[in-house]
Amino acid sequence: MNSICLKANAKINLSLDILAKREDGYHEVKMIMQSIALHDDVIIDVIDEGINVLCDKHWVPSGANNIAYKAAKVLMDKYHIKKGLNIKIVKKIPVAAGLAGGSADAAAVIKGINKLFSINLSDEELMQTGKQVGADIPFCIKGGTMLAQGIGEVLSPIKPFSNVHIVLVKPKISVSTAWVYSNLELKKIIKRPDTNLLIEAIGNKDKKYIAENMVNVLETVTIEKYGIIEEIKKELVELGALGSMMSGSGPTVFGIFENYKKAHNAYNAIKGGKWECFITETE
Repeated sequence: MNSICLKANAKINLSLDILAKREDGYHEVKMIMQSIALHDDVIIDVIDEGINVLCDKHWVPSGANNIAYKAAKVLMDKYHIKKGLNIKIVKKIPVAAGLAGGSADAAAVIKGINKLFSINLSDEELMQTGKQVGADIPFCIKGGTMLAQGIGEVLSPIKPFSNVHIVLVKPKISVSTAWVYSNLELKKIIKRPDTNLLIEAIGNKDKKYIAENMVNVLETVTIEKYGIIEEIKKELVELGALGSMMSGSGPTVFGIFENYKKAHNAYNAIKGGKWECFITETE
């Protein structure tokens, strides 16, 4: 096998709680992560030498500045792979959006190298490699519905929350995850998610309870600077969403809908150039 094409799925958070700041500078998290159908395509071709990363969107870093390059280099060096790679990323996930687009691409590259060179690593071994490159990569390797703890790399499966209709809206701003975490003041957080109750509701596929009780504590930072996020949340609910929340460090907002028709009606009402909008579903 000299070539492979993989889907790199985006994620949303159904809850996001920050418990403490660690001595190493990272934050201790407790959050529910969920794969969605929106994805990039990652095409990997084996070449004689070197690692080349190209993306069809000029604003996405190419070469060694792309997280997909870093993931490839870690795995190729570790297993002394002498060949090279051409990595092409066809970008559909918005950038700097709170949807783990870069991490998803890196995860796809790790999985692709494992197959192309028949390294035969387990998901757990791939996740260990991914953790060296980025905290979201282990989840992107595994996918599905997961409770994430530690810095996001300690994953516990939850019953699937699949085939739930979602509308995503990304305002025309980019938010740095590092900026959000550095401006987070834990003592200012008043409302936190009841993660255990949300997990129970996911098990019961209780979309209404989940949508009405989702909490992302990072909104305390991002919405304070970008009020448009709160406006989009309200608009999605007015258009029929059961509930709406910012994903990750933002700025993308998602709404959960009862069925496809309601999601499609909301999508048609909110799209149109002002924001990036997507209709998708949970995986």
